[in-house]
Amino acid sequence: MQKPVPRPGGISRRTVLAAGAATALTVAGAAHAGAVPLSGPPKLSGDWFRTPPRSVRPRFRWWWPDGLVDPAEIAREIDRIADAGFGGAEIAAVHHSIKDKSVLDTAHHGWGSAPWREGVEAALRQAARRGLTVDLTLGPSWPVAVPGVTPDDEAAARELAYGRASVPAGTTYQGPVPEPVRAAASGVTSRTLLAVQAARVEPANATRKETGLDLASVQDLTAAVADGALTWTAPAEGDWVLISYWQRGTAQQPESGPHSAPAAYVVDHFSPAGTAAVTGFWERSVLTGPVRRLLRAAGGAFFEDSVELETDSLVWTQALPAVFEERTGRSLLPYLPALVLDKSNQVFAFEAQVTRQIRHDFWETVSHLFNTHHITALRDWAHSLGMGLRSQPYGLQTDAIASAALLDIPEGESLGFKNLDDYRCLAGGRDMAGHTVLSCESGAYNGSAYSTTWDRFLRTMGGAYAAGVNQTVVHGFSYATAPGVSWPGFAAFSPYNGAPGYGESWGPRQPTWRHAPDIAGYLGRIHQVLQTGTPRVDVAVFRQTGYTATGIGASWFTASGVPLGWTHQFLSGPLLDLPNARVSEGRLAPEGPAYKALFVEGDFFYSSTPTLALADARKLLSLARAGLPVVLLGAFDQALTPGVPGADETARLREVLASLLALPNVTRVTDKAAVGDALAALGVAPDARYATSSTLLNFHRVSGDTDLFYLCNGKHAETVKPPVAAIDHAVTLRPTRRGTTVPYLLDPWTGEVSRIGRYTEDDDGITLRVTLEPGQATVVALGRPGLFGDRNGGRQYAVASDADSVLFTGRGLAVRAAAAGTYTTRLSRGRTVTTTLPAVPAPVPLASWRLDVEDWTPGAGPTDTDIVRRTLLLDALLPWSQIPELADSAGIGRYRTTVALPADWSAAHGAHLELGVVSDTFRVTVNGIRLAPADRLHPVVDLGGHLLPGSNVIEVEVATPLINRLRVAQPAVFGTAARQAYGLSGPVRLVPYVQGLVDLD
Repeated sequence: MQKPVPRPGGISRRTVLAAGAATALTVAGAAHAGAVPLSGPPKLSGDWFRTPPRSVRPRFRWWWPDGLVDPAEIAREIDRIADAGFGGAEIAAVHHSIKDKSVLDTAHHGWGSAPWREGVEAALRQAARRGLTVDLTLGPSWPVAVPGVTPDDEAAARELAYGRASVPAGTTYQGPVPEPVRAAASGVTSRTLLAVQAARVEPANATRKETGLDLASVQDLTAAVADGALTWTAPAEGDWVLISYWQRGTAQQPESGPHSAPAAYVVDHFSPAGTAAVTGFWERSVLTGPVRRLLRAAGGAFFEDSVELETDSLVWTQALPAVFEERTGRSLLPYLPALVLDKSNQVFAFEAQVTRQIRHDFWETVSHLFNTHHITALRDWAHSLGMGLRSQPYGLQTDAIASAALLDIPEGESLGFKNLDDYRCLAGGRDMAGHTVLSCESGAYNGSAYSTTWDRFLRTMGGAYAAGVNQTVVHGFSYATAPGVSWPGFAAFSPYNGAPGYGESWGPRQPTWRHAPDIAGYLGRIHQVLQTGTPRVDVAVFRQTGYTATGIGASWFTASGVPLGWTHQFLSGPLLDLPNARVSEGRLAPEGPAYKALFVEGDFFYSSTPTLALADARKLLSLARAGLPVVLLGAFDQALTPGVPGADETARLREVLASLLALPNVTRVTDKAAVGDALAALGVAPDARYATSSTLLNFHRVSGDTDLFYLCNGKHAETVKPPVAAIDHAVTLRPTRRGTTVPYLLDPWTGEVSRIGRYTEDDDGITLRVTLEPGQATVVALGRPGLFGDRNGGRQYAVASDADSVLFTGRGLAVRAAAAGTYTTRLSRGRTVTTTLPAVPAPVPLASWRLDVEDWTPGAGPTDTDIVRRTLLLDALLPWSQIPELADSAGIGRYRTTVALPADWSAAHGAHLELGVVSDTFRVTVNGIRLAPADRLHPVVDLGGHLLPGSNVIEVEVATPLINRLRVAQPAVFGTAARQAYGLSGPVRLVPYVQGLVDLD
C-alpha cells in the first residue's frame, strides 16, 4: 500500500471506524512515583510557586541519530537543557531528515548498539548530577519495534487479509481459494488460511462503500478446502460472494528506518509474545549492569508513542477468535465479513444495527488484548526496573480512556489532538485511577521548522492545561550533528521531503534560547499548580466508545457549557470498576475529581445511537441510587446494547434503565439545549461561573483547604475561527474551604504572589474581574488569610472603586490611576473612602531607538555560528523584514532609548511600558536593572520602582527564530518560506500612573 506520510511523535491519521471498548481495569499495586497523587497537601508558599522543582519543569523530546552520538556531547546537551531551566529529556531515535540512512552506519551505531548504550549511560550520569529526569523510548522511532523480530515471527505485528470472488446464483466456483486482494508486504514469506466463507449479497444492507450481505446466509466452507482449492455451487437464489481470510505478518518497520542491524520490526501489540520480544531485547541487549543501576536511580519512565499499526488490512493477533468467543460466548468467524478492511475502509456490511454491534464487540476484544498484554504487561515490567510507563495510548479503535487509567503517565499531543476534549478523555482515565500527570507532546507544527515562535507554542498549550495537561514534553531538542547535515546542525525533521519539517529544534542553535529560562520558569510554575493536590471537575461524561484523538466532544458541554465556566471529563465503562468509582455526598470519586453529576448521551461514533452495555447500565443505576445526579440525553428508554445482545439482553437493559429514569436525581432530556437547565434543576452548578459567554477556560485543583484555579483565555482547537479576542468580565469562583477565604493572584511569569485587592463575596463564591489577552493565562488561589506569607491577609479589601485598579502593596491597600483626581472606594466592611492622587505625566511615545544586532550566520562547520554585529539608529520601529539591512537577518537585537521624566516624579509614580508587537522572546532592562520575565502574550511591563526623575535608559532585548536567515542560507529547503516580521515593531509607549494608599482606619 501507499504508506501515509510519517508524522512526528506518531500523529495518527487513521479513520475511526467502529465501536468502543470495555475491559477490566486494575490499578498498579506499586505505582510509579511520578504518577501517584501527592501524599498530603504540600505547604503552599511563595517559594513553592516561585521556584518549582526540576520534577515539574518542562522536558524535551531529545532526538538522536540512533547511536551516532558522542558521550561528551551528550553530557554537554544535558547541561544546556539544565542551564535553561528545563527538567529533563526523552531519548528518541528519530532522523526523518536524513535521506541516505547508510551514513548513519546502523551496523555499528544503530539503536541499541554499544555506542547508543554509551550515549544513554552518559545522559543518565550527567542527568543525575544535574537533577534531570531522562526517559527512554521502548524502541527506535515508532511504533514499538525491536531488532531480531522478523515479519513471520509470532511476536511480529499481524494482519487479517481477505480475498473475494463473486459467484452468481446457481453457478459453481472451482479453483484456488481467493488470493488476498492486497499482496503481502515485502519480507512476509508465510501465511495461514483462517477460514473460507460464502455469503449471499443483500443490496438492502449495502452502503456507499460497503457490499451488503445477509448474516443468516454465511456458510463456513473451510473444511471443503483441499490442497488450496475449493469447489462450491451457489444456491439458486441471489448472488453470492466467496471470502477468504489469511493471517500473516505486516512487516511494518518503525518510522524512517532502518535504525538497527538487524532491522527492527513492529511487534504484535495484542499478544504476550509481542511484549516478551520487547522486554526480552531490553533484558538481553540493553540493560547492562550500569544502565540498569542508572535507570533505577533515575526513576524515569519508558515511553511509547501513539500506536500507528500500518496495514492495508485488519489488525490481528492469533488469539483473537478464541478470546472473542471467551468474552462474548459467540464465535467470531461468522462476523468476519463485517470486520475486514481494505486500506482502512470497511468492505462488507450486514444490517446496520447488527453491523455496529459486531464491530463494537470486535474492538472491545482488541482493546482488552491491548490493555492486558501490552499496556499492563509493559507497565508491570517497567515497575520491576524502578521505572514508570508513559504512553500515547491511541491510534487504534480501542478504549484510550481505559488505557489512560492503566498507565503511570498517559500522554496526548498538540498536533494530533483536534480539540481539548481529546485531552479530557485521557484526563478522565488519569483522575479516576488516582494518578497525577497527564503529559503532552507539545509544539509540533507542520512546515514550521526554525520559524516556530514561543508565542505560538504558548497559545497552543494554554488551552491544553485547562483540559488537564500538566506536563509538557517540548517537540523537541535535536542532537547537535550527523553526517552530511548543514547549519545550524542536525534536525530530526528538517529537511522533510525537501522542505521545512515539523518544528522545532530548540537548543543553543536558536537565538531565543537566550530567553528559554523565562519560558521554562513559566511552564514549570503552571505545572507546579496543576500537579498539586487533587483535581475538581464539574461533570463526568460517560462515553460508550472510548477513543480519543478524534475531536469528538460532548453535547452541550463542549459548545455551550465550557463558555459558561463548566468543566468536564470523559469516562468509559471500565473506569466504573475502579476503587474511586463510588459516591459520597452526591459526588462521584469524592477523593479525586469529585464529579457533581454524570452525563450520558448517545454514542457520537454511531450517529448518537442511545446505547449502553447492560453491565454499565447496572453500574450507573448503583451510582444514582447512591445519590449521584444523572442527566441522560436521548431515547434511553429505548436504548440498545452496543454489542450483539444475548437472549433477552435488550429487555433486561431497558428494565434497568426504567429503574434509573424513575429516580428523583435522574433526568432525561431530548434536546441538548436543555442539558444546562436539567443540571440546574438537580442543584448542580459549576465551580467557576462567568458573567458572560466567554473563551475563558479553567481548571480547578484543591490542596488541603486551598483552591487553585488555572485560568486561560484560550481556544478549543488550533482551527477555531474566528481568532480568540481579549476578555474582560466578572468570574465567580466557588471555594471548597469554610471560613474566611482570600483570593490571591499567582503570576506564572514572575513567580510573584499577591493578594487581590478588589472583589466581592457572597454565598455563590468570590467574584473578581478577569482580563486576559488571547492565549494569556493566570492562576488564582482561594485560601486562608496570610496563606503565602502575605501581611495583607487580614485587611479589608475593595468591593468597588472608580480607580483604574485596586491592589495590595507592601504598605497596604492602594488605588492606581493614569490621571490625577479624587477616587472613591467602597471597602468590604461597608465604609466608603476617597483617595486623592497627584498629577500624572501624559503617555510618552517611544519611537527613536538605537538598535544593536547580533546577526547569526552560518560558520565554518554545521554547528558553528558566526555573529555579524550591526548598529542602526531608528526614527520609527519596523519589523526586521522591512529594514533593508536586516531583511534576511536572525539573531538578537537590543533596542535602547532614553526617556526624560519630570522633576516631580516620586515614589508614588510608576509607568507601564507597552511594547505593542514584539517577536519573538524579549527581556526588558531599565537603568541597568534587568526586570523579571514579562508575559510573552501580553507585552506590557510594569516599570514601577525602577524609574527616576530625569533621564531613564530603557533597553528591550529581542530574540528571533532563524527562518529569515535560513531562507538565504539554505534556499533549496527554506527558500519558499515567507520573510517573517520579527523584532520590536511597536508602537511602544510609556504610560505613567500614580497610586496612593487607601485609608482603612
